[in-house]
Amino acid sequence: MLPPSLQDWLPGGHLARFVAEVVEALDLVAIYAKYEAGMGGDCRRMIAMMVRLLIYGYCRGVASSRRIERATYEDVAFRYLAADQHPDHSTIADFRQEHLASLAQLFVQVFEVVPASGVSEAGTRGAGRDEDQGKCLEA
Repeated sequence: MLPPSLQDWLPGGHLARFVAEVVEALDLVAIYAKYEAGMGGDCRRMIAMMVRLLIYGYCRGVASSRRIERATYEDVAFRYLAADQHPDHSTIADFRQEHLASLAQLFVQVFEVVPASGVSEAGTRGAGRDEDQGKCLEA
């Protein structure tokens, strides 16, 4: 039996939770600006989801849009970040291509907050976490 909520699928210090928190704090105005001025909350949530998937994907070494799409079905962390949605690989690839410069700036913002966040080299917060949960900070 699966937990009743995606929130229950991951431990508290998991890298995916950190990425979700950080993306909520990022300035996504440059991406929003490429869409209609009157876009609603659904569009903003979709943009945030795409940013979460791409940032987490790169942290885990998953850069292929096809692999990211597949991971939203097969990997609990990706499914959590996608809010149980499954964007098509071409949508992911188009989004990345359209917003490449903005995404580069967002990655810089993410890595600026990492030292103060308590995320370890294994990509988790706190000691004693499973080291295979994330590899975001490894060289």
